[in-house]
Parts: sequence; C-alpha cells; structure tokens
Amino acid sequence: MAFGGPAYLISVGYMDPGNWATDLEGGAKFGYRLLWVLAMSNLMAILLQTLSARLGIVTGRDLAQACRETYPRPVNLALWFLCEIAIVACDLAEVLGAAIALNLLFHMPLLAAVAVTSFDTLLVLWFQKAGIRYLEAFILALIITIAGCFTVEIIMAKPDYMGVAAGLIPTIDSRTLYIAIAMLGATVMPHNLYLHSALVQTRRIGRSVKEKKIACHYNLIDCVLALNGAMFVNGAILILAGTVFFRAHEAVDEIQKAYMLLAPLMGTVLAAKLFGIALLASGQSSTLTGTMAGQIVMEGFLNIRVRPWLRRLVTRALAIVPAFLVIWLAGSGGTLKLLLLSQVVLSLQLPFAIIPLLQFTNDPGRMGEFASGWKIRTAGWATAVVVLGLNIWLAEQSIAEWADGAGSYAPVIWVAASVLGCALLGLLGWITLQPYRHAESKPATLGVEEQTRDLVTLQRYRRILVPLDHSRLDRLTLSHAAGLALRDDARLYLLHVEEGVTSQLYGSEASTAEVEAGREYLDRLVDSLGEMKIQVETAIRHGVHPTTEIVAYAREIEADLLVMGAHGHRRIKDLIFGTTIDPVRHELNVPILVVREPSLREGTPGTAR
Repeated sequence: MAFGGPAYLISVGYMDPGNWATDLEGGAKFGYRLLWVLAMSNLMAILLQTLSARLGIVTGRDLAQACRETYPRPVNLALWFLCEIAIVACDLAEVLGAAIALNLLFHMPLLAAVAVTSFDTLLVLWFQKAGIRYLEAFILALIITIAGCFTVEIIMAKPDYMGVAAGLIPTIDSRTLYIAIAMLGATVMPHNLYLHSALVQTRRIGRSVKEKKIACHYNLIDCVLALNGAMFVNGAILILAGTVFFRAHEAVDEIQKAYMLLAPLMGTVLAAKLFGIALLASGQSSTLTGTMAGQIVMEGFLNIRVRPWLRRLVTRALAIVPAFLVIWLAGSGGTLKLLLLSQVVLSLQLPFAIIPLLQFTNDPGRMGEFASGWKIRTAGWATAVVVLGLNIWLAEQSIAEWADGAGSYAPVIWVAASVLGCALLGLLGWITLQPYRHAESKPATLGVEEQTRDLVTLQRYRRILVPLDHSRLDRLTLSHAAGLALRDDARLYLLHVEEGVTSQLYGSEASTAEVEAGREYLDRLVDSLGEMKIQVETAIRHGVHPTTEIVAYAREIEADLLVMGAHGHRRIKDLIFGTTIDPVRHELNVPILVVREPSLREGTPGTAR
C-alpha cells in the first residue's frame, strides 16, 4: 500500500477521452477485430512504465532530467518541443471529452462546455496544495467510477464472448491501420514515461540496493494492477461499441452519437447516463496528470520552474483554441476526427521517449546491477521497432492522401513532408547511436564524493558598490558593507543619485543646497570609514531613474558585489515611489546583498525580542 499510487495516476492517461474515440471508432467499424491492439498496447505499456519507474527509483532522476544530463542542449530542446506537442494533443482530447460529457449530461452548448473546462485549473492547484496522497485517492475514486459504469454496461450489452476471444488474434490491413495506430498512441502515451519516473520518487525508497529492489518489485505489482485495470476499461469500450453499434451497422462518427444510440439500442436510458458519467470522470482524471507531466517535462529538460497555474493555463489555452475552431467550423461532427488526430500525434511522439528510456535503463554505468537483462532489452527494442514501423507506415499513407487531395501542390507537400521526416528520423538516429559513438553513455551525474568535493569555496570581494539615499537605512547598509570590506580588504564605492528636478534638467551642472548637502554627507562617511582603514571612493550621479545610474556605475567600476537597502514598501507604494532592487538585479550579473531595516515587532539586531 505504501508503494501503490503512482501507477494509478499514470493509468488515467490510458483511459482518457482520446482512448474512447479510438475504441468507439474501432469497435463500431470493425467489431472485436482490434482487441489484440489493446492487449499488445497494454503489454508494451507495462514494460515501458516499469522501466520508467525503475529509472526513477535507481537513479533518483526522472526521464527528462536524465536526458538533460546526457544530451547536448539542441537535442534536449528538440525532445522537449516534441513532448510539449504530445502534452497539448493529450490535453486537447481531455478538453473535448469533458466538454462532450457536460453537453450530454447537462445539455450545455458545446462551445460553452469547452470554455468551462478551462476552470479545472483551480482543481489541479487545490490538489497540489493538499498533497500527493489526496490526489491519488481522488484519481482512484474516478477510476472506480469509470470501471463501475462500464462493468454494468458490459453486463447489459451481452457481448459474443467467442467473438471477443477471436479478436485477440492479430490481424491488420490498410483499412484498420489508422485506427490501430491511433489506439496505440492513445494507450501508450509518451509523457506518461516522463511522469512515472518522477512520481515514484514521492515515496521513501531508501538508498541501499536491497531497498531499491523492494521498491522496484512493488512498483511492478502497482503497474500490472493499474494498467490491467486501464485495459479493462478500454476493452469494455471497444466491446460495447462492437456489440451495440457494429451489430446494428451503426456508424459512430462522434461520441455524442454513441451516447444517443445507447439508450434505444440497449433498451434503457441508464446505459447512456452511465456512459456520460464515465466520460466526465475520464476527462477530469486525466487532466490532473497531464498538468503534472507538463511541469515535470519543462523542469526536467529546461530546468525552468514556472508557476503551476501559469503552466496549466498556457497548455489549456493551446488545447482550447483548436477545439473552439473545429467546433465553430465543423460543428460537433468534427470532434471525433480531432480526437483521433490527437491520438495519432501522440503515437508519432512515442519513439522519442521510448528510445532514450531504453538507452538509460540498459546502461550499467547508470543503473548498476539494475540495468536491463537481455530479455528485457529484446522486448524493449522489439516494442520500439513495432511502434516506429507502424508510425512510418501511417505517415507514408497520410502524406499520400494529402498529396492526392492537393492537386498541383502535391510536390510541395511531398518535399515538406520529406524534409520534416528526414529531420525527425535524423534526431531519432542520433539518439539511438549516441551511446555507441563516444564514452558519453556514462551518466552525467557524479558520485556523492565528487559532488561534494570543492563544493564550497571562499568568495572574496574587491569592489563593493553601496548605493545610498540619505535615509536612516544607510547606516545599516554601510555596517554590512564595511564588515565585508574589513574581512576581504576590499574597496567601497559609495554612490548617491540625485533625482530632483534640477538634477534631472541640468545633470552634473546642478548646484543646489540639496546637492551640496549630499556631497558633505559623503565626505563625512569617507572620514568615518577611513578611521577603520577602509578604502573608499564616492560618486554622485544625476538622473531621472536611479536604476539606470546604479547599473551604469556598477559596470563602470566592474563591481563584484552590491549592498543595497530595502525600505519594505510594496504594491501601491511601489507604483508611487518606484522600485530599484528588482530592476537592478535583472540588469546586473553580480550578487546583491539586500539589507532591510527590522520593524519594531521583529526587534533590532542585538536587542531582546
């Protein structure tokens, strides 16, 4: 029970609305013939997700971090971009699925339902604050809801069990290829490989080999149970479509039609309602894991941490726009085609996640005794070859169809597709051959001793810039700067920026009583610091923006440290009085020590609180 959970979060991606579209299409058109695709996809999923979990457990790195540590930046950027496309495609399926469910259950207009789905960002943020266990419990409740609905529907549908068994025998031709690959893409999702390797690290695994073996063992059990449950849901959808729609010779070109036909064909409105409830639960559960996958991929590949709500809104916006356009232009009839296309896009991204995963988990230098044996390697590379071969076949067929419909523009389509295809195959070839080209297959991570060696070095400062504003905060700022200067035998540079109207107009020619008082103030500071044997230089600058003058002077003297005082005002006062520290730190690539005067409630240094 302690290790259970991550695979259930992963499994919702294997039963999202994109799966519904492919399973309904496959069952309605071909009966039970494509059940073998679901079974094969499930075996692939168990293998790949188990390897993903093993990578995270053994190395303490998720798949995206392992890529960043191993590949050069251009390759990482390309892999990140491809993965983001996959996440947007998955999110598109979730948007459409949840919107269709709202439309069916509550008769909400489809465009309005698409807009409502954007608010699930709040749900994601709430669960992230509540903790991983609450999120896992909620997801498990949704999975049980989906499975329960389809259990009742299968019992009511009374399928031909001999036909179901025959559907497990592999057969494929040009008619079933597109749906088969869409089903493969819907089942094995590339971003789930990145997500699983991160989620397993939410458990207290331990560092010893024995503890890691225990974690790998129980995560395997977790994967088998969760993904077989997902296969049951997918199989139930396909069997339901094959039993109800294929027998009645009813074409299902949209999920809404399936909902409408279930009640009259099965003789009860309960079947349609259960279908709608399960669809809504599916859309909401998969959207939670899609958000987490997006954050993990961005942080792993780019080492950039974006606020979760912003990351979620950007991804959801990229999914909502095409959904809006398709519904606006093609009506509800275009939703199923868009769902199928999103799943094909996911399938095309799969090799770019599978091959790095296989390379890393096969590498003894990275995995030690947990490196994959020859049986797992054979199964893994066979999976990669099957996925890649089916994708190339599909790509060739799709490009040929586009070219046939393009008339005189057919050569342009072939040239553009060929260039893009060669670029993607080149990237895939580079990743595949990378461990054999150099000794670069060794992990970029260092051992603990090498990581801690020379980790902390003493930093000495020679030119310390102290901007002053003639306030009582100057005393505290100078105290810190003087302490550093005494220790490091550094030189202090005291700067005051005159920003009065006269100084703004006349610059250095300004000679007011205020300017003269400023010069005298700096002279007194020089005398006081001189008594401490501290070297000091002073400067007075004139301008409208203190930030500009501070940055310019810091560059002029080549300062290696800034000591600045913060007055602590914010919001409205920032608008009125302006800010200095943030603009300065964004302009300069030197450390800044920010000194803030303690409030009365906080107490002052050296006094009782």
